[in-house]
Amino acid sequence: MDLTHLTPLQWIMAIIAALCIGLSKSGLVGVSMINVLLMAEVMPARESTGTVLPLLICGDVFAVLVFQKHAHWRQIGRVLPPALAGIVAGYFLMQIIPAEIFRPVIGWIILILSMLQFWRKRNPERFNHIPHTAWFAWTMGGASGVTTMMANAAGPVMTIYLLAVSLPKMEFIGTAAWFFLIINLVKVPFSAHLGLINGHSLTLDLALVPVVAVGIWMGNRLIKVLSQELFEAITLFFAAAVSLRFIFS
Repeated sequence: MDLTHLTPLQWIMAIIAALCIGLSKSGLVGVSMINVLLMAEVMPARESTGTVLPLLICGDVFAVLVFQKHAHWRQIGRVLPPALAGIVAGYFLMQIIPAEIFRPVIGWIILILSMLQFWRKRNPERFNHIPHTAWFAWTMGGASGVTTMMANAAGPVMTIYLLAVSLPKMEFIGTAAWFFLIINLVKVPFSAHLGLINGHSLTLDLALVPVVAVGIWMGNRLIKVLSQELFEAITLFFAAAVSLRFIFS
């Protein structure tokens, strides 16, 4: 994309999208989906996934530098293998399934998971064992891999998983930072092979990287004043809101 062809409104949307990436990488995971919606307005939805990916990786690097000591590696190890398998599956699905069909499916999955998490918080004795089972980790990890490859939409899925296993907010952020850095790096050759990452997209990314850093700084300051309860409520709200946008988009 030729940057000189971007209108002022498109630049504003791209800047807000990059800011949301930074905010999401500091813990407000659901905010990341705002960037998906905005970048799809700046350029075609399929092309936007390749532009957003390097920005996500930059945000992941910043987040790891800030929150790395809080990572819970046991939880990363549980979901990473199925997530990697899901990325491969998503790569092939992108070549046969139109995004407009897949997005509502992602939305319904996230909405159902959000409702189950809300019910679990109200009835903890009925569901406490489920998040710690192997099948739950593989299901959520696989779903994360597929959705991140096809729509950069793994944030809400992992939000539900990390909330379900009851990680404190700082461990939540540190674990998510390392998990997404790994899977986003794995996605690069697949996206490049599909032609979604190119010189034009990387030029736009370079212009927006400083905005991602500002978002990380803002989010880091905000997350320190949020209680655990409010943090969980906000992340669950954003996940549910994004699911509705995917369903009705």
